[in-house]
Amino acid sequence: MHRIISCFLVASQITASLANAVNRQGRELEKFEDISRRYTKRTAGGLHVPIVTTRNSKTLERRADVSRIGLGDYVDIAYSVLITVGGVTTPLVLDTGSSDLWIMSDTCLLGCAGGPRLYPQASFNYSGVDVALLYGDSTTGTFAKGTIGDDLVDLAGISLQHQYFGAINATNTSLGETGSAGIFGLGFPINSAIWNNLYDVTVKEVEAGKASLYERRDEVPIHKPGLKLGSPFPNLHFRTAMFPSFPGRLSRTSSSSLFPSTPIARKREPTSSEMYHVFKSYSTIGPFLPRLVELGMLSRPMFSITLQRDTIDIGGNMGMLSLGELPNGVKDANMTWVPLRLYTEEEGNLPAPPNAPKEVYPITWEVMMEGVYFDGELLPQSNLYSSSIKLSALMDTGNSAIRGPADTVAMILDKLGPDGIFPCTEPHTLTFKIGGKMFPVDPRDFAGQAYQNNVQFCTPNLVATDPPAIGGYQFSWSLGSPFLKGVLSSYYFGNLTYPTHDPPKMGFLSTVPKDAGDKMVSAVVAAANVDDNFPVISETAPSGTVSFASSNSNGIPQATNAGFSDGRGSSRSGASGGLLASGVSWSPLYAMLLLSIVSSLSWPPVL
Repeated sequence: MHRIISCFLVASQITASLANAVNRQGRELEKFEDISRRYTKRTAGGLHVPIVTTRNSKTLERRADVSRIGLGDYVDIAYSVLITVGGVTTPLVLDTGSSDLWIMSDTCLLGCAGGPRLYPQASFNYSGVDVALLYGDSTTGTFAKGTIGDDLVDLAGISLQHQYFGAINATNTSLGETGSAGIFGLGFPINSAIWNNLYDVTVKEVEAGKASLYERRDEVPIHKPGLKLGSPFPNLHFRTAMFPSFPGRLSRTSSSSLFPSTPIARKREPTSSEMYHVFKSYSTIGPFLPRLVELGMLSRPMFSITLQRDTIDIGGNMGMLSLGELPNGVKDANMTWVPLRLYTEEEGNLPAPPNAPKEVYPITWEVMMEGVYFDGELLPQSNLYSSSIKLSALMDTGNSAIRGPADTVAMILDKLGPDGIFPCTEPHTLTFKIGGKMFPVDPRDFAGQAYQNNVQFCTPNLVATDPPAIGGYQFSWSLGSPFLKGVLSSYYFGNLTYPTHDPPKMGFLSTVPKDAGDKMVSAVVAAANVDDNFPVISETAPSGTVSFASSNSNGIPQATNAGFSDGRGSSRSGASGGLLASGVSWSPLYAMLLLSIVSSLSWPPVL
């Protein structure tokens, strides 16, 4: 697996690209071809590509109810944020496709090597409840197993006492390869395995007269419900989210399965008063962000994300997570806001409470779409799922590719050329129509280098995924980092108890420039002038506040795309540092092997 990972990194490595720039202090920078030659260190073991970004020291405002933090980036595959858990600050992968916070423990015996700081098990407030996070689609499967407990958790200056999370002691995820120590899920409570397990055990104790609801349970015997929840992690392509299941008391339909192979008529029973306890539990045992929302600790019940570009053409949006509001300078009116897909109880979701029997809830960050276009042509709907299932997409920062129906993906690959290989100098645009607006994938993010030492031929960051089905998730597309690098995406929880009072929604603002195709061609020319390899770099997650060089016309902070020397012959980074090292022999055989693996995997770095 390590050889495969190395092959992937080398396939699109070395530094080049981007034209001239002038830094904020007026220092003129060399052309990127010269920067590449100066700062790319070649050794017998491979290539060492330093960060070549400069950012000034302009500090972003921070308040108790509003906060921002910069993101790390592992070659545009895994984006991370620094989180402090029990006094240990370590990078965790940012994942909108799942809801659970977990971190590798220092007692981990399987799969936790990789370098990031691990959580000290000795300071863990064990709840007595274990968790097995299982992820995968029809062809893959990964896991993270450990114990559930609580500790102080801090993100960008916002802290929560007694935040429950998973201390993982065994996993087959590849998070260590990305330099991260766990996952930071940003989804809804009902999609959280940790919340589900804690709630299940708590209610059983109450029913048995052993505890009062929501009290601390440090002495409770170990319980293993074995629930399958969550979404993908990093394995250099991350897995598809698992559809949630709930404790039997919360699922009151006549069918015994939430995943029927064929539609089953379900008998609806009166709504459950237990939903009041479910909603109350969000503020005590819920995931980190929903707890902030329920406790009123954010100005608005939302967060926003922009992702930086560290492959093919360095720069683009500043990698940043904003809590409680839009980034400074960005207005609500400039965003395209769309409602989330809601799942009824008959479709496998939670029931409504007695005082609001018509409430319907979201499960994940899934939005409806009006169409998918390739190079301006509307693509037909997939034949692999029922026409009664409306077109939608999951927005998933834990997905390193764009995933769609197998027949639609095959159609696009056929249009590109044999095996989907196409000339890098022929930019292609995959566009999604959301809320009446067209949101294209930047050609620089759609493409990836197909062969080492060759920037003539590219392959799309596009793979097939399982089709939607009644009784499970109904999204047919999962839009990962290739799409999200070209937008500001905002995630609005709304009212978690009564969505009709403040509906959940998502906002989008495209940041793909009109001349993105020309920029792709320029990147090819720049790379060809060096050694026929696109740049691929990594950035470690910066701490605290973030800085940036400028903002675009919509007020979105922009990353810089050039570097400078510190006068001692070495490279220096700005707000974040880091490097990528890798090197093995490459051949078309390795390329085809990689493409095969990419086609069979999904994201969360083994989420």
